[in-house]
Amino acid sequence: MKDYVLFTDACCDMNQDILDRHDIHVIPMEVILPDGSTFLHYPDFRSYASEDFYQKVREGMKTKTSMISPDVFLKTFRPVLSAGKDVMYISFSSGLSKTYDNACHAVYQLRKEYPARTIIAVDSLCACGGEGVFALQAAVNKEKGMTIQENETWLLAHRMNLSHYFTVGELDTLKRGGRIAPTVAFVSGTFDIKPVLVVDQEGRLRLIGSVRGRKESLQRLIDLTRETIVHPEEQILFISETDCYAEAQQLKEAVKDQIPCKDVIITQIGPVVGTHTGPEHMCLFSWGRGRYPERFRARMEHR
Repeated sequence: MKDYVLFTDACCDMNQDILDRHDIHVIPMEVILPDGSTFLHYPDFRSYASEDFYQKVREGMKTKTSMISPDVFLKTFRPVLSAGKDVMYISFSSGLSKTYDNACHAVYQLRKEYPARTIIAVDSLCACGGEGVFALQAAVNKEKGMTIQENETWLLAHRMNLSHYFTVGELDTLKRGGRIAPTVAFVSGTFDIKPVLVVDQEGRLRLIGSVRGRKESLQRLIDLTRETIVHPEEQILFISETDCYAEAQQLKEAVKDQIPCKDVIITQIGPVVGTHTGPEHMCLFSWGRGRYPERFRARMEHR
């Protein structure tokens, strides 16, 4: 079997120790500060401490992000290809960013430069920790002996089975980025109605329901997971959180009480995704029957 190297990007929001253990390489992503200066975010938060970043966000700091350019992909992949290894890159959802498109441009060029090598970019159609879980599964598949082509086939066949259920503290940041309708944000902020959202089959954020209050919104994440999860006893579930670790710990215990899974791991959402969600973003990821319960299909397919 030809050796290949797995890459993902900083939107994966996966813990550094897990990435290291499974030999997953992460391409950093740029965050733009209000004064125009920038920093690159890595999973170990080496450039900007998490607590400092989110404290400034809570104080009103508005940041922006930049997608990975084709040139960065070229510079990242060429040394690996020159060493005689193939490349698989797991991308942030194309429904939320043009990063995957840029990766494809780079892959097209690299295939001409290295015709003997296999270079694959996989659109995860996943967001934040979901992308991390997807990349982790790619690594597990590789460790089990899958070739790069077999791995790609498996990932494309199963990516709709990775459920993302999440809620946020407030919706103004998502509204500002155009990811939800202004009317939804207004109702949520005015009446303490907390949204419950999913990443849909096109890799976009979609409202699936709403409840009154934070506690109920977190319980709804568990309820939805219980509807779609399959073989929980074989799974490690993942929670991703944005500057709300104490609540994430409480959610972890509630998940373990209500779902008979192997374990629950908490990961921290970095400033790339955090720029667009704000603090108190909480996600629960699992493998299941689909991205959301079947009873929501008619609503989700309606535009």
